[in-house]
Amino acid sequence: MNSVIADMLKEAKPRSLDDHVRILREILQQVALLGLWRGGFFRHAAFYGGTALRLLHGLDRYSEDLDFSLLAPDDTFDLKGHVERLREELGAFGFDLRVEVREPAADSAIQSAFLKGGTREQMLVLSAGQDLMRMIPHGQILKVKLEVDTNPPPGFETEMCFLFRPVQFAVRAYVLPDLLAGKMHAVLCRKWKNRVKGRDWYDLAWYAGHAPRLKLSHLESRMRQSGHWTGSRPLDEMEWHKLMEERISALDVNQARREVARFVADPLSLELWSQDFFRAVAQKLVIDPS
Repeated sequence: MNSVIADMLKEAKPRSLDDHVRILREILQQVALLGLWRGGFFRHAAFYGGTALRLLHGLDRYSEDLDFSLLAPDDTFDLKGHVERLREELGAFGFDLRVEVREPAADSAIQSAFLKGGTREQMLVLSAGQDLMRMIPHGQILKVKLEVDTNPPPGFETEMCFLFRPVQFAVRAYVLPDLLAGKMHAVLCRKWKNRVKGRDWYDLAWYAGHAPRLKLSHLESRMRQSGHWTGSRPLDEMEWHKLMEERISALDVNQARREVARFVADPLSLELWSQDFFRAVAQKLVIDPS
């Protein structure tokens, strides 16, 4: 096993098979980011979403996907030009994954790709013991999804953030107030259907305690692009509070708690959740109208 990968695994202190799989996915995410950096991807794009929040700012829940936004709209962008370099980087660390690039839907600006490989085969790179290997079903596939928004809403800022494993490198990412605006858009506008995404609400509580400044102008840009805010009137703090109260009042807290439980190290922390808890979360956020 590569000594750096061994150190990353040791530092994470896995205690179960699920822990090993989560940590394996997180190591793959970091190696993938390294490959993208080496290939110049971050001259064109920025990292955002839950995985950015975890890897760059210490969010205490696991996150599965790698989400990116171009720095400016570009309908000629082609993700295929970057994923091969990413796959080569993973191979240099001993991982054997294939890359599947999905053609976007005709009305979508989201380009996506999947890194896929056998869980058992990737675990061998971590020198997993035989007892652990026997617990992994034959044929189980590990996936890491990448998405790139080629038509991002305007008004966001980025910064260069540094990672030190598996080697020293840098990624361009949204600044925290704009990351929060993206998360707030998901909280207010995501179509729930029959399933609440508790991860959105967990992240919102994290922001309240760690980085509570919300850039309202970027939230408005996102809502206008998705059709959730129309007309000439700007989104202001009073309207935002009204929208939050409507969303919180409709929230199925138990369903949200169940959805996120497998991603957090301490599910007991979710016992605090209630509609009043999330009203308190909303009150902790600091509105930046600029």
